[in-house]
Formats: sequence, C-alpha cells, structure tokens
Amino acid sequence: MKKLTTYIATLLMCAGLQAQEQIALNVSMPDASDFVDSNAIIRNYNTQLDSLVNLWYVQQAGGISFSEHSKKHYDSTYVPKFSNKEYKHRIENMNSVVKITYNNRVQSYIDVYANKRRNSVCSMLGMAEYYFPIFEDIFEQYDIPQELKYLAIIESALNPKAKSPAGARGIWQFMPSTGKNYKLTINSYLDERCDPIKSTHAAAKYLKDLYTIFDDWILAIAAYNCGPGNIKKAIARSGGKTDYWEMYDYLPKETRGYVPAYIAAFYVFENHELHNLYPRKVTMPKTDTLIISKKLHFKQIAEVLQVSVKEIEDLNPQYKADMVPFSEEGSPLYLPIDLVSPFLRLQDSIYAYKDSLYLNLQPEQVIAANSPKVSNSASTAGKTKIYYTVRQGDTYSKIGSKYGVSAATVKSWNHKTSNMLHIGDKLVIYVAPTGKGNSAPKSTVAPKNTTASTSSTAKNTPTKTSSSQNIHTVKSGDTLWSISHAYGTTVENIKSLNGLTSSKLSVGMNLRIQ
Repeated sequence: MKKLTTYIATLLMCAGLQAQEQIALNVSMPDASDFVDSNAIIRNYNTQLDSLVNLWYVQQAGGISFSEHSKKHYDSTYVPKFSNKEYKHRIENMNSVVKITYNNRVQSYIDVYANKRRNSVCSMLGMAEYYFPIFEDIFEQYDIPQELKYLAIIESALNPKAKSPAGARGIWQFMPSTGKNYKLTINSYLDERCDPIKSTHAAAKYLKDLYTIFDDWILAIAAYNCGPGNIKKAIARSGGKTDYWEMYDYLPKETRGYVPAYIAAFYVFENHELHNLYPRKVTMPKTDTLIISKKLHFKQIAEVLQVSVKEIEDLNPQYKADMVPFSEEGSPLYLPIDLVSPFLRLQDSIYAYKDSLYLNLQPEQVIAANSPKVSNSASTAGKTKIYYTVRQGDTYSKIGSKYGVSAATVKSWNHKTSNMLHIGDKLVIYVAPTGKGNSAPKSTVAPKNTTASTSSTAKNTPTKTSSSQNIHTVKSGDTLWSISHAYGTTVENIKSLNGLTSSKLSVGMNLRIQ
C-alpha cells in the first residue's frame, strides 16, 4: 500500500511539475568530456555571475572584508593550491545531511569557484550574508537541510532578478507553471518568483516534495534541475539503480553537471577562507516589511524620501513595473529599516505625490520606456544581408536588440513562426550601411555570405581605443567584465594593473589594459 501511495504521489508530481522538467540550468553544465576544458565551464557559467554586477547593491560594494584571522596579508591575488587528497579529506569530513562525494567532476567546479571566478565568488559571499539567513529561517520551518541553500548559487548566483532564456526567473529559477503550482503570483505587475522570501518558501516546499518521492536529498537536488520524471526515467534505464553516481550516464546532460556544481559550491563557500576568498562589502541593509493597501509607484517613494529608485527595485524585485499593485489583502514592500519610520510618517504625502502621473502608467508603458528602441520594419531595401549563428542563450529578442530591430522582424526575415532556436542555426539579418540608421556595430557586421558570431559586441560594449590598445576610457554602461571581454583579458588583470579594489567604475576613467 505504501508503494502504491508513493507511486500515485510520483505521478501527481510529474504531471503538476511537467514544465519544471524543461528547465535547463541557466548555464549549460558540461558532461564528462567537458571537464578538462575549464574555459568552457567558465563561458557556460558567465551568464548569471556577470548579471550579478548589475544589482545596485553590488555596484555600490566596497573592498574585501578580510577576516581578522587572515594570514594572507590582505593580498586578494594570492590563490592557495591544494592536492586532490586534501580536497577529498575535507569534503568527506564536512558535516552534511546531504551525502556529498569528491571526484574529478566536483574538482572541475571547485576550480571554477575557487580559481577562475574568484571576484564573482567574493561578490556572492557578500550577497550571501544578506540572503542566507533568510533561506535558513525558511528552510528550518520545512525541516529542510540548511546546506540546500547553496543550490541558489548555481541557480542564480544569488541574483533575485536572474532570468533564463527558457523563462525561469528569480533566485530559485522557477518556470511559470511550477511557480503557480506553488502559489506564486505571476502577472503584468507582479512576479513572485523574484520575491526572495516567497520564492524561498516555494523552493522549500518543492524540495520537500521531491525528497518525499525519492527519499534521497541528492536525487531531490538532481530532480530540482530536470524534474522528477527524468530522474524516474534514469532509474529505470540504469536497471533500478538509485545512487546518483551509478545512474549518472542515464541522466540529462545538464543534470550530470548540476550535482557536482552544487557540491563544489557547498565546499567552497564553507571553506572560503582556506582559499583566500572573503566577502565583498555589499551593503545590503536590514529590512522591514510594510503592507501596502494602495497602488504605489517606486518613484513616489524615492522622490519623497530622497532615495534611489534602483535601491528600492533591488529590495523588491518581484514588482515588474516599478509599482506596487493594488491587492485586497495588501502587498508587501521591503524597505531599509531606517526608511520605515519616515515612510509611515509621510505615507499620505507619498501616496498623493504625482499620483496622476505615476499611477496612470500601465506596466507595458513602463517596460517600453526602459527598453531600447527597436525598429519594427522588416523592410530590406538598401540593407546588406549577413548571417548570424545562434549560440547558447540566444533568443529572437536578444538577437534583434543587437541589430536595432524587433524579435518579430528577425522572425519575419527568416520565415519563422515559433520562438524555438537551435544552437548552430544561421539566421538572415539585414543591416543598414554604415552611417545610415540602425547599422549594427562594426564588430557584428559580416561580409555577405559570412557568419556573424554571437560574441560580437552590443551597443554599450566597450570599443577599443583607436590611438592606443593599452588605455580604455570608461563609457556609460561599461563594466569590468565587458571591458575585459572586449580586450581579451581578465577582470583580475585590469584591477591589478589599475590598483582597483572594487568593481566600481566612473565615466571618463582611463584604464590601463596591458
């Protein structure tokens, strides 16, 4: 009877969470043949790590918070080296309810976190000081192992605004159907997948349900990535094996990398000081929750209380149009504690401030106002035909924005009716001659019948200085990563050459590149 009950529960879970099975990890993780190519792992993992730098609080971050016990003399460039035997000993002796294992696959991801992406890990360590206590409190309520909080590292790099080409959103990367299945509201104004608190409750429930099916936390972690149905298939194809590593070859490619990436993140974050990795000073404030009973625009709050709209956005990423919508039961607004009293004291003035201007904006108007202008014209008259090769993470919208046209225009040029893209596809693109309107950036325009790679630079990607390849003048929109990408160097190298201790840049700043 117990087996029948478990089987029925499994069927219900597979049906209710079918869309979640389609979630690809935001970044494709390598299979066994890829582990020797650390550069491929880094490229795949760039998407969410680099989006982290766009958060207001990360941009305001200061230097590294070194431990008082650090013996590395505050030298952030020092990278400790350890033997495989040492890694194995540490991982096998970590206190964990989740059964973790050390092998070459895990080591490949340790190399990413501890060696290749050190600056990003420092930023995530800083963000973790804010988010992990939230996760821990919620996981405690559901009797979820605390170490599962590290799943958020590989899902979103702790970016509550993270989004994948497949449509997953938020810190825990829920697909729309799965989010709704776990009572997360998704509409034109509100996407609770991006609410760090509500989405964590949903993630805890989902993980609990997966553990109920498999009675194994590692399999629950794997199922979080590919869905319970795919894990059931892998068990059947492996002849009934229920050990993750024994059924490894029967798992989806992305899921083969997902568990090793989780173990590596767990290890590195628990042992970051051993690797001379310390939190960047991300000044995420202590917050309190206000329940808002009326429509309220972020600009009303920002202009009356004299704070940054971006600051409010980062604390309330669930609101899609910079507006708290009306709700019968009230809507939560997260504010820094020091703004709560001023808000309560001035709330009548805040609600009334420019209400006829801000509250009459529809969400699509706000989104359009914040989006780059694109042409909807599919006309090819006077334009040059080039070919674009589709790569990982591309969408019609993303490709169109590179060339100043809409997604619909790109689809029209290629006689496409669906949104499906396949890596390696070649798309026809028509670009205006240089100097005539929506010309693509020089680096993205290819001669007729040649291929334009997706590594081409977009409008705000830094352009190499013509007079000297050794100096770059910072422009609006530049980041250390985008500059390093344009010059074929690394963020760490640029910071070292220019004596930078943080990632903050100022327009007009001259950076030495070589």
